[in-house]
Amino acid sequence: MKMISLQSGSNGNCFYVEAGDVKLLFDAGISGRSAEQRLKEHGRDIGDVDALFVTHDHSDHSRSIGIFQRKFGMPVYMTRKTLAAIHCYGNIGVLDQVHFFNAGDVCSVGNVQVHSIPTPHDSADGVVFVVDDGNHRAGILTDLGHVFDGLKEVLQTLDGVIIESNYDEKMLDSGPYPHHLKRRIRGSGGHISNREAAELLSECASGQLKWACLCHLSDENNSPETALRTHQESLNKDIQLFVARRDGCTEIMKL
Repeated sequence: MKMISLQSGSNGNCFYVEAGDVKLLFDAGISGRSAEQRLKEHGRDIGDVDALFVTHDHSDHSRSIGIFQRKFGMPVYMTRKTLAAIHCYGNIGVLDQVHFFNAGDVCSVGNVQVHSIPTPHDSADGVVFVVDDGNHRAGILTDLGHVFDGLKEVLQTLDGVIIESNYDEKMLDSGPYPHHLKRRIRGSGGHISNREAAELLSECASGQLKWACLCHLSDENNSPETALRTHQESLNKDIQLFVARRDGCTEIMKL
């Protein structure tokens, strides 16, 4: 299995997963042109993608769904509540290849299973995903809300994970955000911090976890160096760390 973060942050999110002959995208918060170009940098053709899975309705994860579906011909998988909420926010145009699932369902694309896991993030019907190709399991765990029941058990089964590490607590406290936004980020429907993500990995990652990619870093309340330092201080395991960029793609992360 191979994974690439094409971009991650409040300015847009999109992740690529390749499992044998099956090629998947998760979230469409960046332009179709950016996704196409960044995949091309790694020798991949966006036209070969078999399906697009959507975690939730917020625009940094969903704004380009219509473009991805119509321009590149990829079927879209999401919950009905997610699509309804997206339509409320703006016009994504007509979608003619939508496969609906309920949060908690397992979807199959070829010989790959995509497990959806409900989250308490403050969206209409948010989920995260675990991709299982029969040999490896990889998680796309972003916009979590808080460390909810069952999350630790999911982490214990993974070989690789893209995991939210949104903010540094001290930077958020002293930063320019208004109080209501700080409260939202820290709250049960917001995001998890560097410390929370590091503790999760330190406590729950089994010996099979090869790498973790820290994603959805705040531009105002975090930095790649701060996130990495927090995780390196906490992790005693031999886990390779990557950081998803807000303005470009990662290298290919392999299992």
